[in-house]
Amino acid sequence: MISPYCERAIEDALHYGNALLKFISPNNAGLTGSHECGFYLPISVWEMYTPHPPVKGRNDKHPVSILWQDGRTTQSVITWYGAKKHEYRLTRFGKDFPFLNEDVVGDLLVLIAKSRDEFLAYVLDFDEDIEDIQSALGVEAFEEWGAYRDGVPQKVETEDDCLDRKIREFSAALTDFPTGAVFSETTRAILAECMKKYPELAADEALMRAYQTEYQLFQSVERLVCQNEVSGRLFKGIDDFIKTAASIMNRRKARAGRSFENHVEYLLTHAGIPHKMRPSLGQDGKPDIIIPNEQAYFDATFPKEKLFIVGLKTTCKDRWRQVLNEAPKHKSKHIVTLQQGISSAQLVEMHTAGVSLVVPKSLHKSFPKEHTINLLSVESFIQTVKQQLNV
Repeated sequence: MISPYCERAIEDALHYGNALLKFISPNNAGLTGSHECGFYLPISVWEMYTPHPPVKGRNDKHPVSILWQDGRTTQSVITWYGAKKHEYRLTRFGKDFPFLNEDVVGDLLVLIAKSRDEFLAYVLDFDEDIEDIQSALGVEAFEEWGAYRDGVPQKVETEDDCLDRKIREFSAALTDFPTGAVFSETTRAILAECMKKYPELAADEALMRAYQTEYQLFQSVERLVCQNEVSGRLFKGIDDFIKTAASIMNRRKARAGRSFENHVEYLLTHAGIPHKMRPSLGQDGKPDIIIPNEQAYFDATFPKEKLFIVGLKTTCKDRWRQVLNEAPKHKSKHIVTLQQGISSAQLVEMHTAGVSLVVPKSLHKSFPKEHTINLLSVESFIQTVKQQLNV
C-alpha cells in the first residue's frame, strides 16, 4: 500500500502536468567532498523551472519557493553556471533541512512545478512508493532525472544524447572539411556543453575523451562530405577508385595526428605551461614540443631539469626512435602517446635511451605490470613540469 505522501505526489503531478524525478545521490547530500550539496537540474527541460536559458559564459540566479511534504517552505535558488561549468543547480534550503543528508541517499526526490517560481516537493523512501509514482507518470529516473512535462513523459537528454545531437548539428551544416583546429575546438565546445563534469576532468581523461569525441565528429562529417565521392559514383577505373580511397585514408591519418597534437597543446595551455609547438631548431631538427621554448634549448646556462623535449605519437612501437634525432643537445626526452601496450624489452630500450613514456592513465593496464619502469600519466607529467618551472 502506498503512503499518503506518494498519493499526494501523484495527484499533484497529474494535476499540474509537470514533475521532475531524481534519486538522491551522495554528491547531492554533500557526502563525497564534492561540495555539490544540492540538486543539479536537467538542461534539456530548463524551461520547466527557470526563465534563464543555458547561455555559455554567464551565471544567472532564479529565486523559487518550494513547499515540502512536511509543510516547510524554503526560499531556494536555481542557478545557471555557465561561466566555468555548464549546469543548473537547485540550492539554498536553510538550516536543519531534513532531505539532504546520509539518511535520504537513494530516496526519490519528486519536484513538481506549479510555475517557474513555485514548486511542490516530496522525498519518497519506500520501494512501493517509488515504483508506483514512476508507473503512474510513465517516467523512469534511472541515473539521471526523469521528466513528466505537459502531462506526458519526456525523455531527459543524457550526455551521450547531447553529444550525438551536437555532432549531427555541426556536420549537417558542412559541405567540405573544416581545418583540424576547427575540429578540435568544436569538439571541446561540444564536450563542455554536454558533459557537466568535463571542465573538472583530470588531464588524462580529458585528453582521451576529446580525442575519442573528435573521431566521432570527423566520422560524421566524413559520411556527409564524402558520400558524393563514393555513393553511386561510377569510377573511371581501378586507378580512379584507388586514388579516391587513398585520399580518404590519408585524410584520416593526418586528422588523427593533428587532433592528438591539438588536444595536448590545449592541456598545456590550460595548465599555464609555456611551450612552443613544432619549433624549428635548424640542424637540430623540429621536435613536436619544446618546454618552455627554443631559446632555452640553445641557452647553455638554462637549467636542464627545466627543459623538456616532447614527442607526440598516437602509436610509438616503431616510431619512438624518431624523437632521439630531434633536439640532440638534450638527451632526456618524453613521448606522449596513446599506444596501448608495448613489450618489456621495448620499455627497457626506451628507458636506456633516455625516453620516458607519458600515457593516459586508463591505458596503463595495457602495459607490462611486472616491470619496474614507471609510466607517467598525463596529469603527473603536467604537474612535474609545473613544479620544475614554478608555474
